[in-house]
Amino acid sequence: MHILDKVKQAIKRHSMLSGGEKVLIGLSGGPDSVCLLQIMAELRSGLGIEISAIYIDHGLRPEEIPNEIALCKRLCKERGVDLITESITVKSSPLVKEMGTQGAARELRYEAIQKVATATGSDKIALGHHISDQVETFLINMIRGAGMSGLSGIPPCRDNIIRPLIGLHKEEIDEFLSSNKIEYIRDSSNLDEKYLRNRIRSLIIPELQKINPGLMDTISRNAEILRQENDHLEMITTKTLIRLFSRRSKERVELFLVPMISLPAVILRRALRRAIAEIVSLRSVSYQNIEDMIELVRSGETGGRLSLPCGVRVVREYSVLVITTERPQELKTYTLDINMDVVIEEAGIMVSAERSASPIEPGSRSRAVFDLTKLGLPLTIRRRNAGDFFYPYGFGRKKKIQDYFVDEKVPRDLRDSIPLICSGNDVVWVVGYRQDGRFAPDQNTKDFLILTSRIINN
Repeated sequence: MHILDKVKQAIKRHSMLSGGEKVLIGLSGGPDSVCLLQIMAELRSGLGIEISAIYIDHGLRPEEIPNEIALCKRLCKERGVDLITESITVKSSPLVKEMGTQGAARELRYEAIQKVATATGSDKIALGHHISDQVETFLINMIRGAGMSGLSGIPPCRDNIIRPLIGLHKEEIDEFLSSNKIEYIRDSSNLDEKYLRNRIRSLIIPELQKINPGLMDTISRNAEILRQENDHLEMITTKTLIRLFSRRSKERVELFLVPMISLPAVILRRALRRAIAEIVSLRSVSYQNIEDMIELVRSGETGGRLSLPCGVRVVREYSVLVITTERPQELKTYTLDINMDVVIEEAGIMVSAERSASPIEPGSRSRAVFDLTKLGLPLTIRRRNAGDFFYPYGFGRKKKIQDYFVDEKVPRDLRDSIPLICSGNDVVWVVGYRQDGRFAPDQNTKDFLILTSRIINN
């Protein structure tokens, strides 16, 4: 099949274009994008589309850029295509530390192209990815431990981005350019083996092809299957999330616990990732973070919490799982006496005090039991102060509250929102954590004070 027919087939199969669109072509001067420019120029009248092109200067190869721009201008002029040039600054971007130079360049390049597409009223952005790019991306994501979404490789279409060459082999592209005597420039960075993609291209793929000569088609086909299955699972996840969402805002998402507990892990994992993505980028959220959240959903206690990257806190309340980046409020001071309920809105809890004559052992994180005669009433509920200390029950030794929070891995931004219940100047209970052993009941205790905390809906 002729290369033009293969591209038309891909466009039709993946519904890339319907006619009448303005298409912005990403043009670097390299063989893939030059091939894309030539083919789209040849097909534009038949497809009923308008085309223009954009060149992005990343500022990474200043000695090569002028020649690339000159070539792109010449190619576009010969084909009656408008060319737009844009510059981005990659080296100084904070994304380099997070994603590496190539990753940052890609992110900034896509952002710049999208801005130009919007400014020019372009309906679609056409990029020159092909089967070899697909295979390289598959292997990179497999090495990095990506899930099904990553192993799905490069989609033929995503939002307004289309990839008309996605069904072509690199050899077909090179042959097309050679037979039509079309000039192009090879990017020298594509030969630099400090980049993982280049090492995979030059070292790993040739070795794998010795085992399976049809490797490129095999991986491309598997990526397509995985993409279809991934899309199906994402559709199920979307329907599931409609049932799970209780409340959501830019800083807070609440998910109903009961339906989540019984979800299959494959859907729950996706639902949690999608919920987090409502408030922060997923880049820094790891597989283990998600597994910890699943554990909290399925077997965590009410009040259990996790601290995730990017300031994300996850709290298991009675009926919902809260995922939030909201900063906790600083605690006010409250008074607590026998047979009282005190609502501590800043902490989202209610503390109750009840007197009892029945022997009761010191409780869990949500309950503390004291010898009433050892306490001075009324009790005070407040935030921590510098120098606060207590004797954690079962520990036997004095410990600063600050050190206790560090040992318990309590996030810094949460420490001032954790209520301390005090008898005079003595901390008797770090609510939700541990009580002071000095005030615990013993074999002589006849008068007990039971303090309980429970989460309230904010």
